[in-house]
Amino acid sequence: MLIVACLVTARFGDRNLYPPPPGSAGIEVFVVSHGYHAGIVLPRAPMGDVARSEGLSALDAVATRFAAFRWLEIGWGDEGFYTSVPTIGSLTVPLALRALFLPGNPSVLHVVGFNDYPRAAFPASELVQLDLSASGFVRLLAKLNATFAPGGRDSAHELGPGLYGPSLFYRANGAFHLFNVCNHWIADLLDAAGVPTTRLIATLPPGLLLDLRWRAGAVPVSH
Repeated sequence: MLIVACLVTARFGDRNLYPPPPGSAGIEVFVVSHGYHAGIVLPRAPMGDVARSEGLSALDAVATRFAAFRWLEIGWGDEGFYTSVPTIGSLTVPLALRALFLPGNPSVLHVVGFNDYPRAAFPASELVQLDLSASGFVRLLAKLNATFAPGGRDSAHELGPGLYGPSLFYRANGAFHLFNVCNHWIADLLDAAGVPTTRLIATLPPGLLLDLRWRAGAVPVSH
């Protein structure tokens, strides 16, 4: 049954989008695992350029807000869980059960700005790196932009300071539950960019990173 479920939820990517055509420069992105959830790391300046050219107002606002930084780590999740669990040591069973099984949980996005190379910024975390095509990067950003709930003048809706570093929470679209967790959200973003993913395997961060290494050729970023 597990094998069948994996096959049913497997998405085979789009060879027209990923990997980048031979000889073309790819856009470097990362997936970072914090053990209990994962985030996606994007280069801020290219993200801002695409946001402005494609009319992605929320990402344009975020790129401007974090203009002092080279990289952005972005994560999505249940509002109550995400804002209350800065580290795995803060995780409690009641919080986890409520987030996974209570219907209609509101969600948030967490955006962190930093300048160090991602390996140096997250020394204790597991990272993999992928090179996206320009077209795949645009499609990923369009899907990411749609996750931000509109704020004033169709911009991003800030909720306040984030968990670590220069960071902010934003109101998000989508309900968090067992079958739609943060790692599924990342897999969906990468699927939009043409990257092959398997939603069932992506339920937990180790599975997400394993699937990306196995099927998409993601490169582990060593210490």
